[in-house]
Amino acid sequence: MSIRDANVVIIEVSRTVVRAGLGLHDLLKTPTVEIPARVGLRRNALGDNSESQLNGGLHGSDEPLASTSRATSAFPQMASPTAAVKDYLVGSQLDEALANGQDIVVSWPFADGGVNDWTQAEAIWKYVLFNQLQRRRVQNESPILFSITAGASRDTYERICQIFFERFNVAGFAILERPMAQLYAANSLSGVVVDIGDEVTDITPIYDGFILHNARSSVALGIRHCQNYVANLLRANQFVVNALSPPENPLDPKTLHDTLLELVKQLWKEDHIKIPSDGETALPEDEGVMDIAAVVVAGREKAVIESTQKKKNATKQTEAERKRERDVEAMDLITVQFREHSLTIGKERHRFCEPLFDPSLLLDLPGTAALNPALEKPLALQEVVGHVVNQTEVDQRQYIWHGLFVTGDITRHIKGIGVALQSRLASFINNPDLLTDIQPRSIRVLSVPEYYAEYQQTGNGYAAFLGSSITAKIIFSEPNGRNFVSKADYTLKGPHSIIEMTPSLL
Repeated sequence: MSIRDANVVIIEVSRTVVRAGLGLHDLLKTPTVEIPARVGLRRNALGDNSESQLNGGLHGSDEPLASTSRATSAFPQMASPTAAVKDYLVGSQLDEALANGQDIVVSWPFADGGVNDWTQAEAIWKYVLFNQLQRRRVQNESPILFSITAGASRDTYERICQIFFERFNVAGFAILERPMAQLYAANSLSGVVVDIGDEVTDITPIYDGFILHNARSSVALGIRHCQNYVANLLRANQFVVNALSPPENPLDPKTLHDTLLELVKQLWKEDHIKIPSDGETALPEDEGVMDIAAVVVAGREKAVIESTQKKKNATKQTEAERKRERDVEAMDLITVQFREHSLTIGKERHRFCEPLFDPSLLLDLPGTAALNPALEKPLALQEVVGHVVNQTEVDQRQYIWHGLFVTGDITRHIKGIGVALQSRLASFINNPDLLTDIQPRSIRVLSVPEYYAEYQQTGNGYAAFLGSSITAKIIFSEPNGRNFVSKADYTLKGPHSIIEMTPSLL
């Protein structure tokens, strides 16, 4: 079959986010659709049995409530056996209903890494495909490259394949596991992928293009733990607390904490956080003789003039003004606009990722129990990564250590997490008692190459989508089409055809 690049659809499904895009271009594009991987159901649509099963749920709020069963249960996974696909609200429909204060039960069907409810999953995929990407079921000419969390069963593969062919009438279908797609984006076939999510971080070792499933692991630490940690640190900033909760009209403790969490989320979303790591040095100031010709060719005349004028003005400053500037620089202060307030934040914001490397900081911290109450003896991220790699074959480890790839939405805004993790993993390869040819001697940090122009400003956050796009460009252009399921293949073999003809299971 002949497939046009313009019709190819990429759908990436993580635990808490679904991303999608239409068309493959010479310059691979970032996703055009990005929605929370959640559905909403009006409470009056629930059956009596479903109502009694609710454990908290959501009442007109988009913040998930925690249960006491497992780490990921902060994202409720409520199933209603009587609800149909059309009953669920997704995307902007759900956002509007929550904003209007409607009584909505929100569920996250992919929060545990699999598919918890097939009707809810179908509602999300249908919304993305037909509402957001404007595909038409009657004449759907789009093949789908579907990227999903690693470790799904073959029954899950077959069920997904069946839904897309029989319910959505797609022209072709292939499944790729997200860690493999993420490593493809870094131009490598071996490595360990560290995917930092909202509440769970997945660690996946890969050797020579194959995921080592027996060594995969996850740790109940993520972005929300880091947000909670910094929110508690900001309580010591009286300027911030007094601005948000004036003494004459103070907020109750829960409202204040929720407000601080929102502030911290804004800080990292606006790229105000930097992760210090060993070996970092400040960039040197420009000194010496100025090359005027080079400045003119580079078009930097105006910038140089302004810089020179600033230096001249600096010489006229009083000693007190210079001291104040040095103090401000040393304190690393920034001013951010939050709601109607102008807040000055110090360098405590740079401690954002400390809980990942030292989870003991979270113990007895207000708000931690609501995230994952079972977190009694947490393991640090570097310990879990080291343990995962040590579960692989000895002769594979040096190749895996040469591909440390840290990804997740957080890496779009906070740079240097990979380097920070690298420095903390050194103890796992420094073994003077075992000096052999297969002994790992170094750890190499991977990142998305700069030649992907559309991804230069996105860090590693869209790695799964980029890797899926690369894979789609290859498999859907193959003349024999052996790496995806066509309509003819599905008609002949049914859902089982995905087991024989997909990049994930070859």
